Amino acid sequence: MKIVAFGASSSKHSINKQFAIFTANQFDNADIEVLDLNDFPLPLFSVDLESEKGVPENAKQFYFKLQTADLIIISLSEHNGTYTAIFKNLFDWVSRYNVNMFTGKKLFLLSTSIGIRGGLGTMEAALSRFPRHGAEILAHFSLPKFHEYFDSINGITNEESKGSFNENLNLVKSYFN
Repeated sequence: MKIVAFGASSSKHSINKQFAIFTANQFDNADIEVLDLNDFPLPLFSVDLESEKGVPENAKQFYFKLQTADLIIISLSEHNGTYTAIFKNLFDWVSRYNVNMFTGKKLFLLSTSIGIRGGLGTMEAALSRFPRHGAEILAHFSLPKFHEYFDSINGITNEESKGSFNENLNLVKSYFN
């Protein structure tokens, strides 16, 4: 099974990238490719720029990376209650290249933050939006209080959150057994 995983953030120390990598590594014998959004720089989306120059190659390359996956794991970072600017811009460009960018793709959506809501604003936006682009969302999970509830060695340390995460993880795994 091929997994493409990424944190929807530009931070070099992204907790969402850490969470996406942790989650991808819970799948035995998977071929995992971790993407860094900083490797796909793009100009700010505008219809004028698209009309003048077309869709940039980095947007196409990101789309092609997604197409290689049996499972896409995205951990959504949140700025002011919704997607980060880098992810929204990438999403805009890729969806202009192919509006059905997630067709035939299974997704495990995650979000985390240092706060009590765990990125629920961006999760709600993705749950509403991604199926309109063809996504089959197998499960979703939000982890609050990342620095309190997550440890790089032991993973999720809060028992209630760990139980909920494992339920969702097992649900996703069941699609591939």
